Amino acid sequence: MSVSRRTVLAVAAVAPAAQATPASTSASAAAARSAEPAPASVARTLAEAADYAVHKLRAVAPGVSGFPVGTKFEKWVFSQNGDWVGGFWPGTLWMAYLRTQDDMFRTLALDWARRLAPRRYDTTTHDLGFLFYPSWVTAWRLTGDETWSAGAVQAADSLIRRYNPRGRFIRAWGALDTPQNAGRVIMDTLMNLDLLAFASRRTGDEKYLNVAVEHAGTTQRHFPRPDGSTPHVFDFDPDTGTPIGPDTVQGYSPSSCWSRGQAWGIYGFTTMYRRTGHRPFLSTARSLADFATRALTPDHVPVWDYRAPQQPHDVKDASAGAVMACGLLDLSTATGRPEYRDVALRILTALCETCLTTRSTRAQAVVARCTRNRPAEDGIEISLPYADYYLLEGILRVLQPKDVDRAVDLSTTAAGVSG
Repeated sequence: MSVSRRTVLAVAAVAPAAQATPASTSASAAAARSAEPAPASVARTLAEAADYAVHKLRAVAPGVSGFPVGTKFEKWVFSQNGDWVGGFWPGTLWMAYLRTQDDMFRTLALDWARRLAPRRYDTTTHDLGFLFYPSWVTAWRLTGDETWSAGAVQAADSLIRRYNPRGRFIRAWGALDTPQNAGRVIMDTLMNLDLLAFASRRTGDEKYLNVAVEHAGTTQRHFPRPDGSTPHVFDFDPDTGTPIGPDTVQGYSPSSCWSRGQAWGIYGFTTMYRRTGHRPFLSTARSLADFATRALTPDHVPVWDYRAPQQPHDVKDASAGAVMACGLLDLSTATGRPEYRDVALRILTALCETCLTTRSTRAQAVVARCTRNRPAEDGIEISLPYADYYLLEGILRVLQPKDVDRAVDLSTTAAGVSG
């Protein structure tokens, strides 16, 4: 599978919001057409949650001494280099800026994004999209400073070095010169592909998007089961590209369905459809979404794994719900099907009503009831930085879609590709 130069360039190189028109007229129009306004009661709940998040960030952000990676006893634990989650902290500050237009948040977002600069050259991780899209790409879109765009393209250059042409996949874990995990592919990587699409739009070079399309195609062929569920991991022989089979790290088993991985898939495949017009990606996103929406419990907060033995009475993962809600909102717009938006609004409402830290005076995060890695007993019922980020992104997709478009680009390529 490949994408022609004409297709790459058909996805417009979107101008940053600080230049000429706000982040592309067509993209803004698409965002404006996405759906009817949320019901008044839902809008009120979401607005109150967004304002709570802003209040919390205004109090906590000036004293943050590193990139938040999770909480211990309700206080952030930090990484100085950002680990794989460093982009979510400046991304969350950008969302707060969009909500308030308070220059304090803008200044902090730029300061924290700059601290990620050394990671542009990091070839040891597939998570460069998580690191640089909500931080550097958003910084370029909201400021017009080409330094941010150039840095994001450099990160994309580092990411495509992890591409294995024999198996047509981006290696998830491990340094390039280490054999361990050399053939391991995970659902999460789908969320890093938009950085590559961005790099193709900015440079006119199709090599980045071609790698993204090949990786997404490999994931599409090997991960989804007939019912739309997915494993966390699929292994390949790194030397030949031969498929070995499903596995897991953060899910219950190779045959289970880790809820956050499923959410990455819904969001990631929908994004890849928007960037390419390749309709099978949209079909796969729908299949994954249909499984996940059927698997939701009545409280609309996902359990950590949809097939764990104790579900539906198992620990929750609010971060999976926040990611899933964003993906469903995107999918509703891409398909014109309001039922996906309806479920997204129910998830967001549930998160705002049952998963915020509003009852704690010591909590530094916004969202509670998250699970990082249940099998490893690592981070059960804690807060996670990506939960805060995607909750705010989801809320603002509903309340301020044009602003989210300015920040992350909600546009869709004009020309569809059927095969």
